[in-house]
Amino acid sequence: QVQLVESGGGLVQAGGSLRLSCAASGRTFSNYAMGWFRQAPGKEREFVAAISWSGTSTYYADSVKGRFTISRDNAKNTVYLQMTSLKPEDTAVYYCALRWGTSWRYNSREYDSWGQGTQVTVSS
Repeated sequence: QVQLVESGGGLVQAGGSLRLSCAASGRTFSNYAMGWFRQAPGKEREFVAAISWSGTSTYYADSVKGRFTISRDNAKNTVYLQMTSLKPEDTAVYYCALRWGTSWRYNSREYDSWGQGTQVTVSS
């Protein structure tokens, strides 16, 4: 089993930045892709960004493209989400997710493990 713990959420003004981290522990000796998802109140969970095991392939939702950057440090078993130019509509609980294998997916059903989430609130 693997455990995922997110951190770095908080309250920020519109136009500001935050960096989320997701640390994996437990069974981390196998290759895995990672994704970030978010869920706003009253809305379904949606895809934000994903990264392959090697880190050479990334994919973003159109709503965050050019503002968010996903990266990973496999030596630390950690994935990051750098968020810039934040907007009030980015307010949500952000979840990281792990998918065994080397390639990313944008469908949440294809991920195997999830973190508990971290709240991001962007004030206008």
